[in-house]
Amino acid sequence: MDFILRPWRREDVEDVLRYANNDKIARNLRNVFPYPYIRTDAEAFIESCIAADEEKQLFRAIEIDGRAAGSIALCLGSDVYCMTAELGYWLAEDYWGKGIMTRAVQQICEEGAERWDDLVRIYAEPFAHNAASRRVLEKAGFTLEGIMRCGACKRGRIFDCCMYALLVVDM
Repeated sequence: MDFILRPWRREDVEDVLRYANNDKIARNLRNVFPYPYIRTDAEAFIESCIAADEEKQLFRAIEIDGRAAGSIALCLGSDVYCMTAELGYWLAEDYWGKGIMTRAVQQICEEGAERWDDLVRIYAEPFAHNAASRRVLEKAGFTLEGIMRCGACKRGRIFDCCMYALLVVDM
């Protein structure tokens, strides 16, 4: 299935509302991604993506069949982590299992490596129980570096997290 990564647009609000208001997505993301997901959440998210400084953050809509069906981002670290970027993403449930996210991860990592000359490492921290997200990262060339036991609290429950990384020199 074809997709494109593109900058977010204000007219994407309806698509974000349609796809992001899904507990199956929210339960595997940080608390900043709410459920239920309402219009003001979509508007604030899109505005923050539009306003982001691309010298430090790349926020992209994953467009499928003319709709913003997901999001992917790379955010540069600071201080001693200035040569590292964190990867985050979500995709509409309608498009799970079609290989879209693996290719989107590869594409944004390539864009980050081209844009940021000093970038050395890209990492992601999925919950250990999120097998689908872990598979995406592994298929995209990321290596599991370790398990952070009791690394996150989501909805009052403690979960293990995984540390996956891709060294830009290995891309």
